[in-house]
Amino acid sequence: MERRYALGKTLVAYFSCSSVTEELAKALASVVEGDLFRIEPTVPYTDDDLNWNDRNSRSTIEMQDRKSRPEIANTVQNIDGYDIVFVGFPIWWYVAPTIVNTFLESYDLSGKTVIPFATSGTSGVGATDKHLHPSCSKSTVWRPAMRFGQPFNKSEIAVWVDSLNL
Repeated sequence: MERRYALGKTLVAYFSCSSVTEELAKALASVVEGDLFRIEPTVPYTDDDLNWNDRNSRSTIEMQDRKSRPEIANTVQNIDGYDIVFVGFPIWWYVAPTIVNTFLESYDLSGKTVIPFATSGTSGVGATDKHLHPSCSKSTVWRPAMRFGQPFNKSEIAVWVDSLNL
């Protein structure tokens, strides 16, 4: 039997350049019965942009500049209507991509609970919380980031959500 959560209105926002984070976000949205929002860059990332072995690739340059804020092409309608915001992303250089900071800084999340989740083949969340948390107001309820490897399943996600005591 699938667990049902008595959460407030929930948003699952995610940034994904491959299907991995997107699949996790969809599974999480199903578990928490939340709305799904894909964070899309104004200028989409190409394979060359994502080549972390190239010191001149767009992603490498953005991640070397912690003040980098890639522009987002879309917006969440009625962010005020959400109580809980899960935000997902792949781990890049042991932290969240800076476009996630752009997303968090684009909205007043005061009084909301923000819960980051990440995908990575081998890396942990590293300094993700340290770099993302300041992008929210001081009155945002922040929960520590959770990393998921592959494969993941709804049961694993449900156990994590249950552990949050929302």
